[in-house]
Amino acid sequence: MWTLLIPVAVFGAIAVITWLAMDMFTGRDKQRTEQRLDELRDPRTRESQAAGNTYKLAKVLEAATPTLSKPLQPQNAKDAANLKRSLSHAGFRSESAQGIFLTMKTVCVAAGVFFSGGTVLLTGAYDQMSLLKAAFAAIGAFFLPNLVLWYLTKRRQEGIFLGLPDALDLMVVCVEAGLGLDAAMRKVAEEMKKSFPIIAEEFGICNLHLQMGRTRAEVLKDLGERNGVDDLSSLSSILIQADKFGSSIAQALRVQSDSMRVRRRQIAEEKAAKTAVKLIFPLVMFIFPGIFVVLVGPAAITMVREMFPAMSGG
Repeated sequence: MWTLLIPVAVFGAIAVITWLAMDMFTGRDKQRTEQRLDELRDPRTRESQAAGNTYKLAKVLEAATPTLSKPLQPQNAKDAANLKRSLSHAGFRSESAQGIFLTMKTVCVAAGVFFSGGTVLLTGAYDQMSLLKAAFAAIGAFFLPNLVLWYLTKRRQEGIFLGLPDALDLMVVCVEAGLGLDAAMRKVAEEMKKSFPIIAEEFGICNLHLQMGRTRAEVLKDLGERNGVDDLSSLSSILIQADKFGSSIAQALRVQSDSMRVRRRQIAEEKAAKTAVKLIFPLVMFIFPGIFVVLVGPAAITMVREMFPAMSGG
């Protein structure tokens, strides 16, 4: 009897202590059921909670940025400008973006050293190969933020490339309807918030700069430079020339939109042509072995059953 009650009592005590500790550290004012009802009643509740958590994390990173990013600060103005340009291409244009990025690199390399060194200490393998693997893990952790930044930049530039022809078509409609270029950009920023938010954000920044008093040529030039997209750079140059020489802006936008659509179609055709080559590897590695087993397997089994007894009997 006691042998059964003691484990049950220990399990119950551990469960109660764990529940009290979780309740103490989480400090929830509402029950989970009430929170779910509030989220169903107002979906913005979950978004506000997520935004609050993101804001708290951002404040913690900003507070730790000066100390953690100091060892990795660029040594000259050229490196600082290149880093600022890379972050701008990915969409990070705040004053603290550079410091937060360098802080993330410091945190990643510290985590890489901690985990790789801890693995070496726990396993007790102090040979040259283990230390080399730990060093490579730390180096890889150091370059991990750069890889993430490259991926975000590529995805953002691809979104701009895919959404720009539609934005130009909408601008052509607006210009031909009698709106000026500034009003057309403002209309595009309003209408494309859901379909292409990146394009809407960029045009919204342009409208804000125009309202602040910058010239149109400066705003368009900045639009082409801060994203690192060749199509935006060429569009900015065309609009600046059309505005300077007084030519038709609608015609320039239509020509640019048509050329971008042709280029997008050519890229799609190129990817379609590469599909046959890319299918060779999965066919050889995964599909052909299964087909070989299904087709040749019965014949091989028959040969083993018929030929081997005849050969052994002979």
